[in-house]
Amino acid sequence: MPNKNMWRLDVPTKRGTVLNGVLFRETEERTADTVMIAITGIHGNFYSNPFYYNIGDTLNAAGIDFIYAQTNDAFGEIETFNVRTKEKELIGSWNERFSYTDEDIDAYLTFAEEAGYRHIVLAGHSLGANKVVYYLSRHHDNRVAHFFLMSPANLTHMTAGVTGQEKRIIKEQVERGDGDRMLPFPFMGWVECIANTAYDWQFSGLLNNVHTAPDGDFSQAERITHTGALLVGTFDNFTDGDPAEFLRNLNRHMPTAAENRLIFIEKTGHTYQMKHQELADRILGQLQEWRRDGCRLSKPR
Repeated sequence: MPNKNMWRLDVPTKRGTVLNGVLFRETEERTADTVMIAITGIHGNFYSNPFYYNIGDTLNAAGIDFIYAQTNDAFGEIETFNVRTKEKELIGSWNERFSYTDEDIDAYLTFAEEAGYRHIVLAGHSLGANKVVYYLSRHHDNRVAHFFLMSPANLTHMTAGVTGQEKRIIKEQVERGDGDRMLPFPFMGWVECIANTAYDWQFSGLLNNVHTAPDGDFSQAERITHTGALLVGTFDNFTDGDPAEFLRNLNRHMPTAAENRLIFIEKTGHTYQMKHQELADRILGQLQEWRRDGCRLSKPR
């Protein structure tokens, strides 16, 4: 790892799969009382999303720890270990299931809780933000002080190019019991995956919780009791329209809308090209605002 303040995390899930994250911390022993956990999206690794370095270093300099919380789909393939089977395991965007979301997020929250952090901010970027929405809609988790949604992904827009024939192949393969076999084509034109994974993206609706239309299915957002921040680049091309209005539309459906903060990074896209440090500074500013306003980070209502 290129930074001396980065420590590898091996975080076991309840199903046994070990997720490999990275903890940005000034010293090996915890001294900070606050940590931000950032759930990654599909292929949302350090190579494609180098802004994680800026966030980690910037928060560390201000006495806040940061966890790059890699999930099953951060790379196409990841060799890891299963603590239940005691065998090596190959995970990745090729075989992720959206139903893993609860276990993956809980694993990182459990690590942070057991490490002794008093204030935990649960963040997610891209599909990781959709996962945070899903998790908090189902778990009013008192371990989480605030959420931080960074550029949620519009799955309807992302899957719009999947053809009718491809949809039929996915459904037929799953229905005949071959869901764990690879599809004969790259899903969305760029994801080599099994049929079950493609089915989750196209048909399950589990993470299709952010929409452009005001009357989209926001039932998950409507169940969130935490307060937090929503952030997007104003040139984000994963929103299918006006990124700023896309974010406002999501916030309007949250019970905590009036208390949430909206942050817009001008003239940058989904991965904040040329604005990595501004992104980190805006995140730090928001965390510090929460600390100033409440003396401590609040819990869900």
